[in-house]
Amino acid sequence: MRRFIFETPQGNMAALEFGNPAHRLAAVWLHATGFNAMTYQSILGPLGLRTKVQAVDLRGHGRTTLPAIPAKMKSWKKHRNDLIAYLDREAPTKPVVLAGHSMGATVALMVAGARPDKVAGLVLVDPVIMHPSYYRMMHLMPMLARQSGMSKQARKRRNDFSSQQAALENYTGRGAFKTWRQPFLGDYILDALDRVDDNDPESEDQTWQLLCTPKWEAATFAAQRNRPWGALAKVKKHKIPISVLRPERESVLTDQVAARLLRKCPQLVLKERSNTTHFLPMEAPYDVRDEISAYISNLIEGFSDDEHGMVKRSLR
Repeated sequence: MRRFIFETPQGNMAALEFGNPAHRLAAVWLHATGFNAMTYQSILGPLGLRTKVQAVDLRGHGRTTLPAIPAKMKSWKKHRNDLIAYLDREAPTKPVVLAGHSMGATVALMVAGARPDKVAGLVLVDPVIMHPSYYRMMHLMPMLARQSGMSKQARKRRNDFSSQQAALENYTGRGAFKTWRQPFLGDYILDALDRVDDNDPESEDQTWQLLCTPKWEAATFAAQRNRPWGALAKVKKHKIPISVLRPERESVLTDQVAARLLRKCPQLVLKERSNTTHFLPMEAPYDVRDEISAYISNLIEGFSDDEHGMVKRSLR
């Protein structure tokens, strides 16, 4: 794994790369709201044994330094446009597999809708897709999204810790993190906080703050003036292969929306994983990795379904 920076006039996007830098870029991963690219490195790392994959920190998350002003966050189009600029540099001539979790999955879909030439296939893990009536309401009355439970909860999130270890202990077994297997929480912590005090480096009196601030996380949850259904229509028109991995419990996708997805886009493959929640990547990482692996084999490497094999699993 290596870290690198995508420079823009407004700031930098931080990214991780797995595999030989000289190879063609095969896939790009996008994280969920509040998380970062490092959170998923144990899923993506083994794919680098055979190809090149990357994961980015979206605006306001992880080590990315693009401006993140909560009052200006109205939709996820900022993330979409950031990623399109990123792909124009990292994959200028050949499309890649886009994959992501939650918000990241929806942003991947939006990128495919805006620039289908950039996307060979989509692997979406519990994407945030609501019924079309919800988005009509958000465009007419965007203030309603700020009153959502997720946005309110994010605004109350603790922002300061005395160390990375203190944050790890605070999160372990609690809230959204209670179902996570190792090493996801530890990996998340690596790029979730930064030290902000001016004390001596060896001082025990330290202050660490979340890089994705509670205000930005809340604004991101509330930024729902999106058009995923229009993007899905473009995916259908351009016959872009698409798989959706849906958890058995606590899925963002209601049964009604899941059925509508299948009706609107017949080539879409919907897979439901038993014994998982919205945090499916952290609970069943092999399923996510294997789905991305299959897409890379078929769409990038040119193998047929019966020729490709699953990558070696590194998690126990």
